[in-house]
Amino acid sequence: MKILLVGASGTLGSAVAQALDARGHELVTVGRGSGDVRLDVSDPQAVGRLYERVTGLDAVAVAGGEAVFKPLDALSGDDFTATLRTKALSQIELVRQGARHLAPNGSFTLVTGILSEEPVAGGAAASAANGAVEAFVRAAAIELAPRRVNAVSPTLLTESVEAYGDIFAGYEPVPAASAAAAYVRSVEGRHTGRVYRVGF
Repeated sequence: MKILLVGASGTLGSAVAQALDARGHELVTVGRGSGDVRLDVSDPQAVGRLYERVTGLDAVAVAGGEAVFKPLDALSGDDFTATLRTKALSQIELVRQGARHLAPNGSFTLVTGILSEEPVAGGAAASAANGAVEAFVRAAAIELAPRRVNAVSPTLLTESVEAYGDIFAGYEPVPAASAAAAYVRSVEGRHTGRVYRVGF
């Protein structure tokens, strides 16, 4: 399959790229500062240009997204807007526009995270964005058929403990490779409207 992978240079994205490559898929990587195509997918117009440039796609997978972590009383409206734009709206736009460009039996795999169900102090913006993506996946699956859409929701990654371990105190981490296996399941399987939870 020809797969567009957004966020391939990150911790999770690198593991997803390795897993999909090992399965013999052709990857086109996308990122702001690295990848085969360099652009900001939080810009809807850039997403349009992306699909004009990269054609013949069988699947789109997203493995990145930014969120602002602050105590609730310190989170501004701009913080919520930025988090929703980069973590939720960018993924929704990739599906909305991509549905016209994907193969009839193609699939979208989005990314959320444990905070949609197991929130932490300072993570309200991230929880809101993750929840929005998961609700979108369930709703969009009804209308996209025969194209499919799923999400992968991992807990804290083992490779990210040093950076985020203090925020996720007491959470059992999982290797990025375990989350990447869920991407393979989504891309190569037949399910739609699913949220694949990894490590919780």
